[in-house]
Amino acid sequence: MNILLVEDDFDVAQNICEYFEASGNTVEWAPDGLIGLERGTSEARDVIILDISLPRLSGIDLCHRFRELGFTKVPILMLTARSDLPDKVKAFQYGADDYVVKPFALEELEGRIGALVRRANGFESSSVLRVGDLEFDIATQSVKRADVVLSITATGRKILEALMRNSNRVMSRAEIEHLVWGDNPPQSDSLKIHIHALRELIDKPFEVALITTIRGSGYRITNDHDKS
Repeated sequence: MNILLVEDDFDVAQNICEYFEASGNTVEWAPDGLIGLERGTSEARDVIILDISLPRLSGIDLCHRFRELGFTKVPILMLTARSDLPDKVKAFQYGADDYVVKPFALEELEGRIGALVRRANGFESSSVLRVGDLEFDIATQSVKRADVVLSITATGRKILEALMRNSNRVMSRAEIEHLVWGDNPPQSDSLKIHIHALRELIDKPFEVALITTIRGSGYRITNDHDKS
């Protein structure tokens, strides 16, 4: 892959460059938004990685510029700090395809980039999310597990979509609440109640549980564990 990385933290950039170049990829690094814009428009890229907080031109504005200039097919992944989460919604509005929250494992970044590139090349449908035998068709809002159609509330589907788009990664309560309710998260235990309802539908009737609570961290959906 030919990767453009726009990241002002030298240590983070160096780790990413060394990791991907060791696998035979080409990574060009830009330390700020304006240099990233210049290098991003100079040649074709398979994927662009942008930090949200960049000097001179923010990652959100840079993403917007790329899309305005006609770079509509190249996948763009944003790197965000937890404090940047309110900006993430704006990044999606401006054309970002995915995001990873710092600190992150390089293996996770590699997996997300690989999925974006496969979808961009037509090898994977982006409208159907799958975790094990659970399927969520985003276009029709249909949720099935083991071919059994599940009746899930609109809020429950938003939470499920967030978890499935981030499968195998622990999502914090604050992160999920922001994705579902924006800047006005509920003051009660609404998320906990909705997670419980999802478990009753998605996990309880089946042999293998998919949704887990990571105490002190948040929630995760994965097919890599047995039902407890």
